[in-house]
Amino acid sequence: MLAKVLSGALVGLDGVLVEVEVDIASQGLPSFTIVGLPDKAVEESRERVRAALKNSGFDFPARRITVNLAPADLPKEGPTYDLPIALGILIASEQLKADIKDSLFTGELSLDGKLRHTNGILPQVMLAKEKKIKNVFVPHVNSSEAALIKGVKNFPLESLVDLFYHLQGEKLIKAKNPTKLKNNFDSFDFDMQEIQGQEQAKRAMEIAAAGGHNIILKGPPGAGKTMIARTLPSILPSMTLDEALEVTKIYSISGLLDGSIATKRPFRAPHHTTSHIGLIGGSTIPKPGEITLAHRGVLFLDEFPEFQRHVLEALRQPMEDGFVTISRASGRITFPSKFMLVAAQNPCPCGFLGDKTHSCRCTTVQILRYQKRVSGPMLDRIDIHLEVPAVKVEKLTTTDRKLTEDSKMIRKRVQRARDIQIGRFKKSKITSNSEMGSKDIKKFCELSDDCLNLLRMAVSKMNLSARGYHRTIKVARTIADLEDARDIKITHLAEALQFRPKNDVIF
Repeated sequence: MLAKVLSGALVGLDGVLVEVEVDIASQGLPSFTIVGLPDKAVEESRERVRAALKNSGFDFPARRITVNLAPADLPKEGPTYDLPIALGILIASEQLKADIKDSLFTGELSLDGKLRHTNGILPQVMLAKEKKIKNVFVPHVNSSEAALIKGVKNFPLESLVDLFYHLQGEKLIKAKNPTKLKNNFDSFDFDMQEIQGQEQAKRAMEIAAAGGHNIILKGPPGAGKTMIARTLPSILPSMTLDEALEVTKIYSISGLLDGSIATKRPFRAPHHTTSHIGLIGGSTIPKPGEITLAHRGVLFLDEFPEFQRHVLEALRQPMEDGFVTISRASGRITFPSKFMLVAAQNPCPCGFLGDKTHSCRCTTVQILRYQKRVSGPMLDRIDIHLEVPAVKVEKLTTTDRKLTEDSKMIRKRVQRARDIQIGRFKKSKITSNSEMGSKDIKKFCELSDDCLNLLRMAVSKMNLSARGYHRTIKVARTIADLEDARDIKITHLAEALQFRPKNDVIF
């Protein structure tokens, strides 16, 4: 007898409908074969399904069993097909009679028939909604993730036996209600109030958070660059529903969601020994890299010049386009990569170039070689360049925390500025000033004659490139939004110019 069960495969970040066909032949030697380009994990589902059926009290037919995963030319990977294969065997062997044409099944089986946590549930539920499939059956630990999508009945399963009784109508499973997205800003590891001094750095981080701008922090060891960067998540604006769905889908596929909903913006801090594939993404079947895991959030690269040169150069195109396309023999996959780049570095190998309290021991050749590790085009893509000096002892020893603002106060201003930007760009696909193109700059960033004259002087004296020119205007627009100003004033533009490289010598 033949049985057909609907499931889903993952291609990049999207789900693709897969029809699991199970045929049990009445003739031939007993066998269990899976076809349709399965990987090793799918092939091993034969043993998991066999044990799960027996340990759940069902009969495993000693016949010739053929499982086809259609379409046959699409590579299948992972244990997500365990549940539909087991269900197909139950129906094809006539142990179960059920109408499942409007249902999608996915999940990994343990040997005792229980359902384990499975990656990529959210894209499959979104696929079911797109294909107008009414019901989805998922592991219980993934149910809160699946419940984020409205318009589809989500049935959480503890075991294969629960599914059997539900389909027979003996013990119905209650569908889980859709989950509302709630932002929780109460649990951050770092707070802006903990940073002593560094008022200019805090101001720069506020501007970067409000407009989604890239920023680089340069300063001697112990100045607080890393701590300043790690406080950034505490002042970032809340995600919109569409952004939360994007992030949740990425983390669901990568196996990092752990059954919960992504409500905070990502903060990724890979080590400087990270490989090209680890940062950009790749492998035989392309997987998301760190830049995709940082989508709609922050990518923090500490010890910036210590990263391999070709790894940093690979960031240039994703930073401009907001996506990265990976081509392999198995196909081309496009991953989103709209992230804030936060970089931190020392000014020289010893770290004390320009420091007033320590003398630099590096030679000119060593300094030039160190600075050349980061290319000019890469630095030109960073909106805010900030010098972070060593903290004065008077600031370190102060005990009055009321003198400094906490993250909650700063976040309110950042959220207000981001709301202005969302309203400004409501008719386009962008959500922040950093994403503006040249057409958007002409439309939303009108400059007075005084501002244009200042920019002309800056281009000639600071050697600003065309990219640097436009990025300066974007930062000025964000500063104006923080002050709730309709037009960009000369003071906004002057402050934005302060965040360009002081010497503007790009090696």
